[in-house]
Amino acid sequence: MPTAPTRILFIGDLVGGLGRRTLLGLLPGLRAAHAPTFVVVNGENVAGGLGITPKIADELFAAGVDVITLGNHTYHRREIYPYLDDHDAILRPANYLATQPGHGHCVVERDGVRLGVVNLSGNVFLRAGRPAFTEVDSILGRLEGKADLVLVDIHAEATSEKVALGWYLDGEVTAVVGTHTHVPTADLRVLPKGTAYITDVGMTGPRGGVIGVKKEQAIESLRTMMNVRFDTSEEDPWLMGVLVTADPDRPGRALSIEQLLVPWDGTAPAAD
Repeated sequence: MPTAPTRILFIGDLVGGLGRRTLLGLLPGLRAAHAPTFVVVNGENVAGGLGITPKIADELFAAGVDVITLGNHTYHRREIYPYLDDHDAILRPANYLATQPGHGHCVVERDGVRLGVVNLSGNVFLRAGRPAFTEVDSILGRLEGKADLVLVDIHAEATSEKVALGWYLDGEVTAVVGTHTHVPTADLRVLPKGTAYITDVGMTGPRGGVIGVKKEQAIESLRTMMNVRFDTSEEDPWLMGVLVTADPDRPGRALSIEQLLVPWDGTAPAAD
């Protein structure tokens, strides 16, 4: 049995190359400061702001990321399709169609602890093949006896849908963390039955843009109502995440959830 507290570091949507470099630059320090047992990262925007490539996924795993979750840009780059089928620890939303590449949950083990990770897509405003609520019921049944802790990444647009899922899963999983909107919310808490919750973790990348896009381009698009090419901003990089600590007295439940909002000055070791 583990003697140290089990902690899950979940890092919100990596946006572009700057988001990747920010993660790689800050992760060693976060490990030293918080000693996470597991590191889970949402990487659906890491390749130029849209999707992920096998090369980038390999780099994240080599840096010590245990699981990569994705979202509505999962299939933006076709070269990732076979990778999603071949690698257990990269997830696309579980409630996509079974005929689509990839899978939506996995179990990873470290220090004698088994962590189940489930990736879901919202149904309100986002296109997912099946309802998230019934899909997660099915997955939790399959994970029973196979995971000591369960983290759910709900990649969704509507805050109401995320909050509802948090209440629905309270006492059933260790944590429900929201992604997709790139703006961190202030509602993190441990729900009454022991599930850590936050509506949106935020993004890791250029806070100086508009949810990752160069601000001048976003403003021009909104001001003129015309199509404008969007590029990833390179201004004011921050890492946004949460640290969930498991409750040793309540198996599978959370003791605490802490928000991490960390600026990066670009001087820590990060690959080009």
